[in-house]
Amino acid sequence: MATIPRADGPTAGAVDGRLGGNAASLRATAQALAKVESAAAVVLVEGISDQIALETAAACQGRDLEVERVVIVPIGGAHAVGRFVTTLAPTRPTVRLAGLCDLREETIFRRGLDLTRLGRTRTDIEHVGCFVCVNDLEEQLIRALGTARVEALFDAQGDLRAFRSFQSQPAWRGREPEAQMWRFLRSSSRRNLRYARRLVEAAVARDALPQPLDALLAAV
Repeated sequence: MATIPRADGPTAGAVDGRLGGNAASLRATAQALAKVESAAAVVLVEGISDQIALETAAACQGRDLEVERVVIVPIGGAHAVGRFVTTLAPTRPTVRLAGLCDLREETIFRRGLDLTRLGRTRTDIEHVGCFVCVNDLEEQLIRALGTARVEALFDAQGDLRAFRSFQSQPAWRGREPEAQMWRFLRSSSRRNLRYARRLVEAAVARDALPQPLDALLAAV
């Protein structure tokens, strides 16, 4: 049996978003890879926030990915995609392979897919189930919900005061609210993981799930 490569990038820890760090990232990747041998579909994502978002969206739609044997694998950064694809493709030729990446990593994902001659253009990679967030998942979720709803979510989670303090920092004072919210979420790995679930839940409740997430789940 071929050895599945380990992820080696900075993702976050437990799927509940409470933990962070490289050790937790490797643990989450190992847990996902342990299910690959019996998977009907494998979805490669850059990090755990993407995994949380997809699993949350699926659950909100009434789907049970474990029962469906759909495994979402956080690979620890886009640069690992080629190693995962070239290992999975020959060992699991019948498994459906899909993926999710940020716009800035599209070329890397496309190159990784090229290694198995799966696709070269945005349309090609979408045909094989790989979808691109513009510019990234957090930005798409903020846009989908709108700033007022995101602020209300911060308030409900007890983070509005911290966000107001962040807005007053010289580097971010006067910037667009969407940019401030994006940076506030990304400034803490634990916060980013926690809101990956909350933002998706809010988007699904308003029928505003970003297209890449919706299309990917439909593809698997």
